[in-house]
Amino acid sequence: MGLDLFAGIPVSDYEAVKPWYERLLGGEPSFLPHATEAVWELAEHRFVFIVEDANRAGGSSHTIFVDDLDARVADIASRGIEPDEHVTYPGKARKTIYRDADGNEVCFGGPIDSDGS
Repeated sequence: MGLDLFAGIPVSDYEAVKPWYERLLGGEPSFLPHATEAVWELAEHRFVFIVEDANRAGGSSHTIFVDDLDARVADIASRGIEPDEHVTYPGKARKTIYRDADGNEVCFGGPIDSDGS
């Protein structure tokens, strides 16, 4: 049985926030279902989307695990976005939190390095 994942992020102003997500996620959306929705395919069958919905904006939180968290954070910084917060779960994992203008959290996580960081 196949499985696709679409993780949604409601935003209050699609046009204003779309460029931020393009920089955060590293490029143009994979497709645009309609005038106020954009979808990025992060990996095969794994999607993140933003959709204008002012009544629900600001309450989402998604964590995307990557192999090399430091490289991902540096790549995002090269596009002009700095993290809002770093969290370490000792002996387990680390995550870096980014917040859009509405307060939605998009986090990138990764394993603890062999040196414990």
